[in-house]
Amino acid sequence: MKTSVNFKSINALAIPATIAGIAEPLLSITDTAIVGNIPVDGLESLAAAGIVGSFLSMLIWILGQTRSAISAIISQYLGAGRLEEVKTLPAQAIYLNIALSILVLLSTIFVIQEIFELLNAKGKILQYCISYYSIRVWGFPLTLFVFAVMGIFRGLQNTYWPMVIAITGAVLNVIFDFAFVYGIEGFIPAMYLDGAAYASLLAQAIMAIMAFYLLWTKTDISLKLKLPMHPELGRLIVMSLNLFVRAIALNTALILAVREATALGDKYIGAHTIAINLWLFSAFFIDGYGAAGNIMGGRLLGEKNYDELWLLVKKITKYGLLVSVVIMALATIFYKPLGSLFSNESLVLSAFYGIFYIIILGLPVNTIAFVLDGVFKGLGEMKYLRNTLVVATFLGFVPMLFLGKYLNWGLTGIWLSFTVWMFIRGAALVWKFRNKFKPLLQNP
Repeated sequence: MKTSVNFKSINALAIPATIAGIAEPLLSITDTAIVGNIPVDGLESLAAAGIVGSFLSMLIWILGQTRSAISAIISQYLGAGRLEEVKTLPAQAIYLNIALSILVLLSTIFVIQEIFELLNAKGKILQYCISYYSIRVWGFPLTLFVFAVMGIFRGLQNTYWPMVIAITGAVLNVIFDFAFVYGIEGFIPAMYLDGAAYASLLAQAIMAIMAFYLLWTKTDISLKLKLPMHPELGRLIVMSLNLFVRAIALNTALILAVREATALGDKYIGAHTIAINLWLFSAFFIDGYGAAGNIMGGRLLGEKNYDELWLLVKKITKYGLLVSVVIMALATIFYKPLGSLFSNESLVLSAFYGIFYIIILGLPVNTIAFVLDGVFKGLGEMKYLRNTLVVATFLGFVPMLFLGKYLNWGLTGIWLSFTVWMFIRGAALVWKFRNKFKPLLQNP
């Protein structure tokens, strides 16, 4: 049966994917808001949470790329009517993912101080980084397992159960945050920043249990490892390696931004932490349409239905831009209350408000990049995504970052670098898609 591209079919995938996608940044935002208002060393705790959060995101994004790879392969086989041929692949991919995550965990846990010193963390902020990371890092394999399961569900054209997992995790994290950070008199002592770390870890554990249960009960996919290795495992590894390199380039930008913000001083890393969390929140919100493009794009490619694929990209881009306009309007109206949710430090808020409009005005550019990024993942175009990100980072973001540093633009320079970065990514993806698929259209 041919895949139908219309408002209903797109949003049936995009809306649950959006809700699932914002759960992770919402988890970080919750931590940031609660930590930023800690009565003891709130500013230092906020800075530490921002530095550690950026580093953990880097690790998760680098090693979590099998989610996109497995989703793309399953979608393509589903579109071609050959789903039965890849039933053993998901388990092999999941075990590979978990093994890599444990390896990274063990390789970082013994050099925590050196890692955060490289990110310019000093004194009390450094000590808080070490303490916070030492707890949060144990949730790393759990998160990657959940990501892999979400990728399987997406490949099967199902974004509902990933949404359920994500919502549950986000809600529980908020509850646990308040209980562990501020304490419950007579039951739980106030643990402040460590409490936020334990809250996230517990929420991640529950999400992993849910993911296992839902995969077991709602699909025919087995987690039993069967040999020999599936022939598509090689393609999955190559796709994942391309995304791995891409994620390194992506996180180079994020880590350099954190490093430069940290070097500016405590109030600036605090402001940058608020800004990056809001940026990621809006990114994942828009990325729901990228997820729909990933899921449907892979299936349409498997069907060789290029006219509908072209229509899909036009529609999800339009819907994504409409969402970005709504976010821009709401953020413009409520930007001051948004800032005060995360910190009561006037210096931090002043620095944040100074860069707010750069973040907001860049949303339409971000939308095009995020939507097409999702489509290209579904098409299996991981090599091109890799090359685009490498070019955007090292020929766009990095030169702009150091130009801003040279001209003493402070946080403004950092966030202008993000704008240049996203513009290059979006423009390159639009060019590639038009050149590859327009000649294949039957009804241009």
